Amino acid sequence: MLCQALRRFGKKLVRKHPLELPVAETAPARSLSTLDLVVLGVGNTLGVSVYILVGEVARDQGGPSLVISIFMAGLTSVLAGLCYGEISARVPHSGSAYLYSYVTVGELWAFISGWFLIITTFAHTGVRIWAWTLFFDNLFGNKFSLTLQETFLPQAPGVFVEILGFIVMFLLLLLMELLTRNIRQLSLVTKMLTLVKVLVLGFVIISGFLKGDLHNWKLTEDDYIKAGLNDTSSLGLLGSGGFVPFGFQGILRGSATCVFAFTGFNIIVTRVELAQNPKCSIPKSIMISLFICFLVYFGVSAALTLMVPYYQLQPGSTLPEAFLHIGWAPAYHFVNFGFFCSLSTKVFGNMFSIRQQVYMMAKDGLLFPVLTRIQTGTYMPILATMIIFIVATIMTFFLGFTDLLDLRSTGALLVFTLLAFIVLILRYQPERKNGGKEAEVLGENEGNEMQVQEENEGNEAQVQEENEGNEAQVQEESEGNEADVQEENRPAAESLTLQALFFPGNPTPTALSGWVVSVCSSLLVLLLTLLCLVLARWPVLLSGDPVWITVVVLLLVLITGMTGVIWRQPQSSSPIHFKVPGLPLLPLLSIFLNIYLMMQMTAGTWALFGSWVLVGFAIYFGYGIRHSQIP
Repeated sequence: MLCQALRRFGKKLVRKHPLELPVAETAPARSLSTLDLVVLGVGNTLGVSVYILVGEVARDQGGPSLVISIFMAGLTSVLAGLCYGEISARVPHSGSAYLYSYVTVGELWAFISGWFLIITTFAHTGVRIWAWTLFFDNLFGNKFSLTLQETFLPQAPGVFVEILGFIVMFLLLLLMELLTRNIRQLSLVTKMLTLVKVLVLGFVIISGFLKGDLHNWKLTEDDYIKAGLNDTSSLGLLGSGGFVPFGFQGILRGSATCVFAFTGFNIIVTRVELAQNPKCSIPKSIMISLFICFLVYFGVSAALTLMVPYYQLQPGSTLPEAFLHIGWAPAYHFVNFGFFCSLSTKVFGNMFSIRQQVYMMAKDGLLFPVLTRIQTGTYMPILATMIIFIVATIMTFFLGFTDLLDLRSTGALLVFTLLAFIVLILRYQPERKNGGKEAEVLGENEGNEMQVQEENEGNEAQVQEENEGNEAQVQEESEGNEADVQEENRPAAESLTLQALFFPGNPTPTALSGWVVSVCSSLLVLLLTLLCLVLARWPVLLSGDPVWITVVVLLLVLITGMTGVIWRQPQSSSPIHFKVPGLPLLPLLSIFLNIYLMMQMTAGTWALFGSWVLVGFAIYFGYGIRHSQIP
């Protein structure tokens, strides 16, 4: 009884979401070309991070080595983009990591990914509120908060003025939300704003290489002394100078934060049902948009650190202020206009993602049914939007800008890890014998005329045909039962030996080979996590401690052996338009980079994430697992 109960419980955790047949690729609704998707991805990715994040990371974490942090974050995002591309080719439906997980690996992982997406989108909204506050503060010559204090609360402490500033930004964003929520034709506006952003950032890159000073990448302690700074200044520790003032640890910490800059490309997978050729254009547009964004971020980071010494970047400073440092006041206003366009694009393109995610999970029965009303009616969506912005404003005040960035980056890295794990498993699973729903529905559509003709042949022929069909059906069921028994007994018949692991007998995936890959992949994630924990103590490893070196060598041997086992298993030959190359190495590299960058996050970020996960598990195991709409 206990074993059966555990088996039923396990089946509930891995039950998968059935998909309806997508619309035909020639349908009139499919209007987005690859270029449209690239513009959408670039416009959503080149947001506030290029104007604020690069300065924050350069000042406290990377210095001139910010360009290396951007490269590592870009590489991590490109690997995740490859995984997004293959899964979107396998599941050509508009969605997110939540839908992809639900369709491929089951309900529990879908809930985890969806729950992460909710908190990270809240953090992203908080970053936007903070960015709008900085924009208006810079627009009025850093007098926005002073104006609020002199006008409304002349005797109040600064903390209350800061709260009032967030409330004003909340009201302004809510007003823009309500004004744009019914606008459906925003494609032209998005293209124009994206073009302006790219032109402005191109101007920043060219200006940085023209007006920059290469000496800013070779700073020494004498430069700090001449500037009147030391290691106890209000700017924090200034590092040791040179190109890498904060050492390798600063590069890693900056890379983890910079992942936030590349998280906007996933908006492309929400437009699958509008793409003209989704199986081909979705993966292609993801890779092109990521490559463009990487070049822009890399160029802007280099330009900023060349124009301004990293230690002179003030907390909360934005990219346009670099032109005040070099004495180009007109350029300051021009780049500030690009800052405004970036903020506006975010308002138009990514305002309702939290509501949509909550609605999808509530519709599937994983969250409370009352939450399905946030997408229906006249007043509920407005009320839900107000609640979302109030929560985001509270998070912005209590967490701060850097904590919000880390929270968003951590959630993105966790989702990237899950997607790489999904790709690694799916490629080695056996083909389904029952065919796809698309072929089934297509066969039903093509047989409509034949069905009408058969109905007109007469009742006697119909009865005779049904009787013959019943006999054939009984025979087919008997044969099918025998085949099912053989299929169930096949894994037991296949001997799980060491030779079979490295030299499987079948050229196509079987149930046993798929099980082997699933187990080895799960163990590899655990081993990679342990390796990252050990590598996080890299100063001890450099000291030559034999204990830690032995642990690293042992872990590397185990990882290499299990990777070899996966590599020797037969892969699926299913014809899809895009596949991640270099399996199993690239997905494993993606998992390693994601986990290692997550190790760089602060304890406060992990405490917040852990609390959020505990709340989510309480909801799922207390309510969602029993009320799921999937039988």
